[in-house]
Amino acid sequence: MAGRVAAVSRSATHSLIKGNQTMIRLLEGLGVEDDAHAGITVKHRSRVARDPHQPNLRQVHLIHAELHEELRGSGFTVRAGQMGENITTQGIDLLGLPTGARLRLGDEAIIAITGLRNPCTHLDQIQTGLMAAVLGRDAQGNLIRKAGVMAVVVASGLVRPGDAVTIELPPAPHHPLQPV
Repeated sequence: MAGRVAAVSRSATHSLIKGNQTMIRLLEGLGVEDDAHAGITVKHRSRVARDPHQPNLRQVHLIHAELHEELRGSGFTVRAGQMGENITTQGIDLLGLPTGARLRLGDEAIIAITGLRNPCTHLDQIQTGLMAAVLGRDAQGNLIRKAGVMAVVVASGLVRPGDAVTIELPPAPHHPLQPV
């Protein structure tokens, strides 16, 4: 499976919207250089309040551009980086990846998928109803979280829009993504 990087974004502050960049640098074990969520331990404020010593499984946030297209089709105006993602991909079923899948981004950077992003009510600050729009139900009534996936950086490197994304699946058995 292969795809490409559609956009890269970061923010040095704990703001929901991350500004688009011409490139970002991923730092092994830390996350996106100059991003508020980079670090060995958790940086998301709600998680820090619960336990500031827990490992940061949310160093990099990815959303598939196809979600933005789906949301536009439902009347939302959403662009890359606006929902807090660092990397917007195209041509990859991010939500269908198993835990531990590795993505090579460009020539050097490698990340490992840790789980699903659990969307929060802050999305409604972008546009009313956006949080509900990134949640769904499957045929059995199970909750589907569509707001992207989270990852940790395994190998440092620069990532730019247009870079290839290749996927390496972990050994079987594969485990479906859970919220992290």
